[in-house]
Amino acid sequence: MFQRHYSANACLLPICSLYGMAVTTVEGVGSTRTRIHPVQERLAKCHGSQCGFCTPGMVMSIYTLLRNHPEPTYEQMTAALAGNLCRCTGYRPILDACKTFCKVRTSDYRREKILVLFSFSFKESARLFSPDEFQPLDPTQEFIFPPELMRMAENQPKRTLVFHGERMMWISPVTLDELQDLKAAHPKAPLVVGNTGVGPDMKFRGVFHPIVIAPARIPDLNVVKCMSDGLTIGAACSLSLMKDVLRNAILELPEEKTKIFYAVLQQLRTLGGEQIRNVASLGGNIISRKSTSDLNPILAAGNCMLNLASQGKRDPFSVLVLEVQDDTVQGARLGSKWALMPKYVLLPDAYVSASYSLLSDLVQGEYISAFRQAPRRENALPIISAGMRVLFEEGTDKIKDLSIFYGGAASTTVCAKQACQTLIGRYWNEQMLDEASRLILNEIILPNSASDGKIEYKKILIVSFFYKFFLEVLQSLKTMDPCRYPGIPMEYESVLENFQTKMPQSIQIYQNVELSQSPQDPVGRPIMHQSGIKHATGEAVYIDDIPSVDGELFLSVVTSSRAHAKIVSVDTSEALKEPGVFDIITANDVPATNEFHYSDDPEIIFARNKVICVGQIVCAVAADSYAHAKQAAAKVKIEYEALEPVILTIEDAIRHNSFFEPKRKLERGDVDKAFETVDHILEGEIHIGGQEHFYMETQSVLVVPKGEDKEMDVFVSTQHPAFIQEMVAASLGVPANRIMCHVKRVGGAFGGKLLKAGLLASVASVAANKTNRAVRLILSRGDDMLITGGRHPFIGKYKVGFMNDGRIRAVDVKYYINGGCTPDESVLVAEVSLLKMDNAYKIPNLRCWACACKTNLPSNTAFRGFGFPQSGLVTETWITEVAEKTGLSPEKVREMNMYKEDEQTHFKQKLDPQNLIRCWNECMEKSAYYSRKTAIEEFNKQNYWKKKGIAIVPMKFPFGLGSRYLSQAAALVHIYTDGSVLLTHGGIELGQGIHTKMIQVASRELNIPMSYIHFCETSTTTVPNACASVGSAGTDVNGMAVKDACQTLLKRLQPIINENPKGNWNDWIKEAFEQSVSLSATGYFRGYDADMDWEKGEGQPFTYFLYGTACSEVEINCLTGDHKNLRTDIVMDIGCSINPAVDIGQIEGAFVQGIGLYTMEELKYSPEGVLHTRGPDQYKIPAVCDIPEQFNVSLLSSSQNPYAIYSSKGLGEAGLFLGCSVFFALRDAITCVRNERGLKKTFALNSPLTAEQIRAACTDDFTKMVIGRWGSDLFNYV
Repeated sequence: MFQRHYSANACLLPICSLYGMAVTTVEGVGSTRTRIHPVQERLAKCHGSQCGFCTPGMVMSIYTLLRNHPEPTYEQMTAALAGNLCRCTGYRPILDACKTFCKVRTSDYRREKILVLFSFSFKESARLFSPDEFQPLDPTQEFIFPPELMRMAENQPKRTLVFHGERMMWISPVTLDELQDLKAAHPKAPLVVGNTGVGPDMKFRGVFHPIVIAPARIPDLNVVKCMSDGLTIGAACSLSLMKDVLRNAILELPEEKTKIFYAVLQQLRTLGGEQIRNVASLGGNIISRKSTSDLNPILAAGNCMLNLASQGKRDPFSVLVLEVQDDTVQGARLGSKWALMPKYVLLPDAYVSASYSLLSDLVQGEYISAFRQAPRRENALPIISAGMRVLFEEGTDKIKDLSIFYGGAASTTVCAKQACQTLIGRYWNEQMLDEASRLILNEIILPNSASDGKIEYKKILIVSFFYKFFLEVLQSLKTMDPCRYPGIPMEYESVLENFQTKMPQSIQIYQNVELSQSPQDPVGRPIMHQSGIKHATGEAVYIDDIPSVDGELFLSVVTSSRAHAKIVSVDTSEALKEPGVFDIITANDVPATNEFHYSDDPEIIFARNKVICVGQIVCAVAADSYAHAKQAAAKVKIEYEALEPVILTIEDAIRHNSFFEPKRKLERGDVDKAFETVDHILEGEIHIGGQEHFYMETQSVLVVPKGEDKEMDVFVSTQHPAFIQEMVAASLGVPANRIMCHVKRVGGAFGGKLLKAGLLASVASVAANKTNRAVRLILSRGDDMLITGGRHPFIGKYKVGFMNDGRIRAVDVKYYINGGCTPDESVLVAEVSLLKMDNAYKIPNLRCWACACKTNLPSNTAFRGFGFPQSGLVTETWITEVAEKTGLSPEKVREMNMYKEDEQTHFKQKLDPQNLIRCWNECMEKSAYYSRKTAIEEFNKQNYWKKKGIAIVPMKFPFGLGSRYLSQAAALVHIYTDGSVLLTHGGIELGQGIHTKMIQVASRELNIPMSYIHFCETSTTTVPNACASVGSAGTDVNGMAVKDACQTLLKRLQPIINENPKGNWNDWIKEAFEQSVSLSATGYFRGYDADMDWEKGEGQPFTYFLYGTACSEVEINCLTGDHKNLRTDIVMDIGCSINPAVDIGQIEGAFVQGIGLYTMEELKYSPEGVLHTRGPDQYKIPAVCDIPEQFNVSLLSSSQNPYAIYSSKGLGEAGLFLGCSVFFALRDAITCVRNERGLKKTFALNSPLTAEQIRAACTDDFTKMVIGRWGSDLFNYV
């Protein structure tokens, strides 16, 4: 018996559905206690793990593929990871690990991965990892399928399974008749096969089904038949199985018989990820995804047959559109007999569909295609999908039959039936195209209430897809009879090819250590993350992995549904009646501080009398399980009275003069006078959308009362345990010394686990204090996104004066950021946006203002880059516009205005831009910028509907926290008598490898191997008053403290070492103990000097500067707005890297996060202030398909930094801004399109530069049909 392995999402997979199956989790793959599997080892040693929270999922996807295909292709490997997300790494090191298993892993792999290292005096080849160290993959050593399950499958007769839960029942029948009886008896019970439709509704949207029917074990529903006239596929067959069946049929059958197979397979490749396709059924997809189905349009266009069965009868339907409304089945039948029919799908009434048959033959002169456009190329529901088929009269291009279907345009798949009927008899030419486009637009009516706000874009896609089908058919006609049909112009041909995900190639260049450095000294070497193996085996402990405490309660928060309202009443009576509910916590239960006045406006734990945003916490339900707490929370009734005004956008705030104080201003030179002397002045504005942190581990806290003296242990996912300690102590009214905060590691943070983590820890602590029980609060993804806020939406308004030669003489800018309902860090973000706005450019006359807007949204907060990614984008936008106005290239304008010599910034801090220039020049050289630009120009001349663009962007990133006290740090080092060392410090492991680097520092200072040193946790009990791990400063400041502690210890040991120089570490430690020498020491770093006088507009707020340059190349599809990131080259000055593997990973991860900010990630709010994008279904972060096909990172050699430990630099944040090189490469491609089409040069592009904006900017006849002209107000950001 052949066993196949399937990866699946555990959060959606019902345990009841696993009867008879063998389940392997990451713990079963391998562990440090048994053996580490090669997948786990290679992921860790290739540095494919940073925060580690996503790593077990990566392991399972790769492991599953290798069980089915021990030597997979690159294509199989990238497909296997399409359903996985990582927010830290940028995917490159994960894919490096994957490549080592692929068929081409020998010579090709070596060719791809040769790394060049620069030293001060020599170069040599090396890598970030050594494949020679890897254990081989041996399929014979894997677990076998359990024999008892095999015997059960072969011998045990199938019987109906019934599972009873507390509130629901799961019924799994084994015959179709029984299924029909069950459906008749329970007409509202859903059918569940893969649970990918019903599951999310129940888990995330509060839908409850007391009875669920699971028909997956019915043989009739799992039929796959290949007949002479086509295929029959059962409705319970998974999409993965369907994909395999179609692929095999394509290989075995003649090409003319498999055109519809190609079309369906094209949609299946990007429908969900492998984990979804492995469990999702064909029938379930067709029924439950009717509004945004990828398959329904192409199945309908292909005249697919749908057999339905109900009690006592089975009825075959030739159905092209299946609309389920008011318990009736409505179908529209169109001509051809060839069809794909689902096998036994239950509709919402008493019907069960009996079979789908995908029949293969298309007659001569018949053509079929499928199309889709989604927010992300893979694993995303389509914005619009389409299926189209045309049949010509024999030997002509005269339309005999035409089918056009769209998904995503309405509540179900829709057919342009009238347009198709009108076009019958027309010839396939441009006159028909124009008529068809107008007919389709008139017939397909999109509802104005579309929540995604993409109505005009959808209309453009609707006609653009038909045009692409028009071109495909023309080209096919040419293939059939080239003498009669000329086909399409050569420059149109490339648009017929869809962008494909390819295995990225990459090079990493970094500085080698000196030959004189001791082999034991790890500093400067690419050391594996200390928790990397534990990440990969699932043994790394996060908050929700901590074992439950006796009597533990689970908390679910109740949040406001109004943006600005008075709380009239809170009725908890129904919630308290729910099973398992222990208590409900409100503001009245806070013993001391409920409102923290860090500025004029307070930060609030529980809303008391009014709410000021949707998502504000009103109360919390404590129950004996998370499910019970969540069910009860839904029963809490809050009555509101509306308050005015409701301020949601920056424009609203400006209108109502609603700001947080103080507003900030910086000025240099005489701006007004300079504007009088310049040759040109341009004015404009850019809107930049917000960004969700989307850390993999949501906000999490476990509070355990210790039973005496009001002591509490607080285990929390935070960047700042001392702040958590302070807030919890204040809310409970106890001294801080009673609150012990512990942080082992954090599953990603990016600035999002500071103040909000403190408020949530206070919520849990108040609950623990009231109930005297341990309390666990783990936010769901939806609640996390709703409650916590993210990066500040931003509007930059600019006025720029410049000369004919491109020299910029005067700039006047105003920045408005949407701070939300409380101050949080908004004023500080506004200040940083001013201090860093010059980026790499000397602006002799400059005036800039920044205002933090007070609105009725959840307060926005710190996020990687902290204001610079927004203000830097504004600066690069007007730099680009100056280039367009002067007719110069953007890189020339950048070079001309760049800092060149020892200069002063606009706030009078000195800087030496030597390394800025070096980064720029090296990136120009390594990227072969000018030769590629020439090649791109040639490509663009030869391609009309696809264009390439390239951009190179420099960066100056100041490092510093603004005040000395914010950068102080401490460490504690113990040496035990066996010679082992326990190290702790105030930094938090967020995925940036700080603990690994601190062990490297201690190893060097104590001159002992890293294996002697252990880091346990960060705790307020060992290092008090530690500063937050923010601003890329963790290694800088904690490294100094660790070094100080180690040097103190070494100083004590030195006399003993001098007495016995030939002894070893253990001898010296034993002797020190016997001589009563203290083997414990604290280390301390006072912090960096920093000051800023905002009244004078000058100061020294930063310690040093990082520099970098990124060059990116993209290709856009002008018909859809889709784009592909082709190549990125980054050169970064980070001083002397302590750990090149970690540092390059940080640069890549930040860059990919920047791609998300500038091109993909959209937050959508309702007019009432409700966040629509509350999970991975609606909010798309970059995936494997979004990283550049060629991704090269070079660390600048011979760079010294006297201010930081071992001449390193803090780099975690800096790389994010370089993601805007993709934004400007896209702008370059769009500019080419517009120039070619004779459009005016001035045009605005906002961020994120999504496919919607790209398509609208590429104005053509189709956009004019929809929006009349370029400039429609499509893109508004909150």
